[in-house]
Amino acid sequence: MNLETPVTDGPLTPAPARRRFQLKPITRRRWYNFKANRRGYWSLWIFLTLYVVSLFAELIANDRPILVRYRGDLYVPVLAAYPETAFGGQFETEADYKDPVVQDLIDRHGWMLWPPVRFSHDTIDFDIAEPAPSPPSPDHVFGTDTNAQDVFAKLLYGFRTSITFALILTALSSAIGIAAGAIQGFFGGWTDLLFQRVIEILQSLPVLYLLIIVASFVEPGFFTLIGVLLLVSWMSLVQVVRAEFLRGRNLDYVRAARALGLSNIRIMFKHILPNAMVAAMTFIPFNLNTAIVLLAILDFLNFGLPSGYPSLGELLLQARNNLHTPWLAISGFMAMAVLLPLLIFIGEAVRDAFDPRKAT
Repeated sequence: MNLETPVTDGPLTPAPARRRFQLKPITRRRWYNFKANRRGYWSLWIFLTLYVVSLFAELIANDRPILVRYRGDLYVPVLAAYPETAFGGQFETEADYKDPVVQDLIDRHGWMLWPPVRFSHDTIDFDIAEPAPSPPSPDHVFGTDTNAQDVFAKLLYGFRTSITFALILTALSSAIGIAAGAIQGFFGGWTDLLFQRVIEILQSLPVLYLLIIVASFVEPGFFTLIGVLLLVSWMSLVQVVRAEFLRGRNLDYVRAARALGLSNIRIMFKHILPNAMVAAMTFIPFNLNTAIVLLAILDFLNFGLPSGYPSLGELLLQARNNLHTPWLAISGFMAMAVLLPLLIFIGEAVRDAFDPRKAT
């Protein structure tokens, strides 16, 4: 029995194994510690679910149909404005899809797909049975406010506005505060002294009076309000990062990096900052919580977002002015009572995740 040896072009080598994405051991340990805090872990998923749902608020509560089919053509009124003449009407203005005439024109040659709630945050219901603010009803499950607008729609849009505002403000203030704290702690001396005096001056500025002055020059808007609050909110992480850099700049690995000729920027952000971020990350969820409360307070005092923006603080203001309408107070209070504890629980879980003394 003859066995033939297969002919090969070169030495036999095993096929390279597929590389799998693996977390670093310290990152894996932090993630396990975060999951070990069950209250914070599930709070994160609840918060993300609520925020993702609010991002699609136009598909849940809107006074426009999601989709319209008319004479074989598809229209998306929730994304674009169409004139009434596009559906056989007489006017060149935007179609009012709640008008019986427009509905009859579309129903003759097609159909409309409505969202579950047929009211947006700024839709005025002229057909409510009782004077506004009206109590909960089949059409308005959470009732209406003083402007005959649906409270559920205002809560949904206001939740998205509050979270988006807080996320942008927290991200910008954290970036500026971390950079300022790193410069102070790493260089020290006159640099640290001058930064400290600037921080003391900014901390003494009254935010409310500053907003009043700004409102006298320009109309407060979403990004205008973020810019004003950014002047005082970036200092929340400065002292934490500064202390970590003051401690870390004299450690042996930093001295070795200097001896090897590495630049100050590389030493700061490549070697010291990752260790300083451990302390900073534990404060970021609480800063997010503070930003939400601050926006609600400013809206409650009429110094926040302009009219037209859905706001939780404005809903609480209406509840204060109408004590005979408990549904307004309950809706606004429950929204804040659910949102703020979720962020506190997430912050506690992040603190446990970055605590080096926590065992997995």
